[in-house]
Amino acid sequence: METGEILVIDLFAGPGGLGEGVSSCVHENGNKPFQIGMSVEKEPSAHRTLTTRAFYRKICERENGSDSYNAYLNGQITRNELFERFPSEAQEAQQEALFTPHALGEHNTVIHERIRELVAAHGNRPKVVIGGPPCQAYSLAGRSRNAGILDYKAEKDHRHFLYKEYLKVISIAQPDVFVMENVRGILSAKVDGEIMFPRILKDLRAPGRVTKIASPRYKVFSLVAEAEYPNNPSYDDPCDYLIRSENYGVPQARHRVILLGVREDISRVPRTLMPREQQVIVEQVIADLPVLRSGFSKRKDDVKEWEKQVSKNATRVKRLLKRQFSEAGNLDLKPLKNLPRSASLPVNHPVAMPEYLVEWYRNNQPTCVLNHETRGHMESDLLRYAYSAAYTRLSKGISPKSRDYPPELAPAHENWNTGAHADRFRTQAASKPSTTVTSHISKDGHYFIHYDPQQCRSLTVREAARLQTFPDNYLFEGTRTQQYVQVGNAVPPYLAQQIGKVVMRLLES
Repeated sequence: METGEILVIDLFAGPGGLGEGVSSCVHENGNKPFQIGMSVEKEPSAHRTLTTRAFYRKICERENGSDSYNAYLNGQITRNELFERFPSEAQEAQQEALFTPHALGEHNTVIHERIRELVAAHGNRPKVVIGGPPCQAYSLAGRSRNAGILDYKAEKDHRHFLYKEYLKVISIAQPDVFVMENVRGILSAKVDGEIMFPRILKDLRAPGRVTKIASPRYKVFSLVAEAEYPNNPSYDDPCDYLIRSENYGVPQARHRVILLGVREDISRVPRTLMPREQQVIVEQVIADLPVLRSGFSKRKDDVKEWEKQVSKNATRVKRLLKRQFSEAGNLDLKPLKNLPRSASLPVNHPVAMPEYLVEWYRNNQPTCVLNHETRGHMESDLLRYAYSAAYTRLSKGISPKSRDYPPELAPAHENWNTGAHADRFRTQAASKPSTTVTSHISKDGHYFIHYDPQQCRSLTVREAARLQTFPDNYLFEGTRTQQYVQVGNAVPPYLAQQIGKVVMRLLES
């Protein structure tokens, strides 16, 4: 296949995880067949990240491209100065991201017109539409929040029907293949008492019936289960469309519905993803990053005061844990001295991750560590973090529930003992894949406690990005809170690359 042979239209793109994975696919002849023609994203900070990454892809093989990009990452030049060094590539990247944030359903005239231009220019070569309509209406957490809203009506929540904007694009672009991603909750979400998923499948198979635009029909395949009738694929269990990311080299138990639509006139059948023999665990992918400390959120931050507080907590935590674990006395919980709260210089820690992930994370490795800065925490939470991390280590990877905390560590929350939020404080065990990285990581970090009690903190953006398999040179723009949201909302790029390879092989002939 030729470089740029397959046009990609990326919808609801977020910071670009799905597009990053697909565009990184390399054919056996050395070419990169996928070319992102357009990425649509409405959130400004994610759009900025998306544009920066599109620009990077265009300059990384240019003379002085990597050096200039690293100069920006190291703070030696501004983003504007970087773009000014490569004006034509900057123009192309900005055009790819539609110059400014855009939302399907709000800016359809601009978006649809650009799609028509790209499709016309691309001719008869293959086209692919990718993306996942926002999941707040389908996710279990989102549905729980909606249930608490007075007079909430699911049938009036436009987010339930954003997949129809996806259908409009399919009808206009008429791609050879589409890839649609969403949360597990889409399988059980209801509107007016009707489970939505069968209707969504029916509409994706015949988008023109909904959009009233003449459009081909599609066969919708699972990427993990073999279809009994490949010419008319159907599956007995809706969960056959569910991909468990931890089985495919992603160090995270992220379970997502991913649908692969193939235009009806294409007779080839896509292969399924190949599981890895061993799961990748948290420690393997973040242990080599610089060691950091947390800070104080409610008082002046000072490293010596932090060390004094964490040291005091260590004595107390060991005493409390001895009630349950005889070996608790052997733990070293004393804080390491003079730890920083952020780090940009790489360190020479041993790397324990599988070789294929070393190559993935460190391809065109930057000269600095990006987005690696800790939060501040309340003093009382520092104590709970230390207890949770130490408990998880002693229990061989089981993070304590609320019932496992001594009464003196209980926070002043009414629902602490109800079981409704039993894992309000959750350590990401070193010896397992992480739990699902979500946008909630932007709130307080309680669900994403680092496994090392001596650091006594929640995960940084870079650590979360590692769990999501973003390459180390992937810069997240915006505030730290915005960066966390972007990482939590993304598709793991390494999983996306594997999906891209399935699509590439399907379209080879």
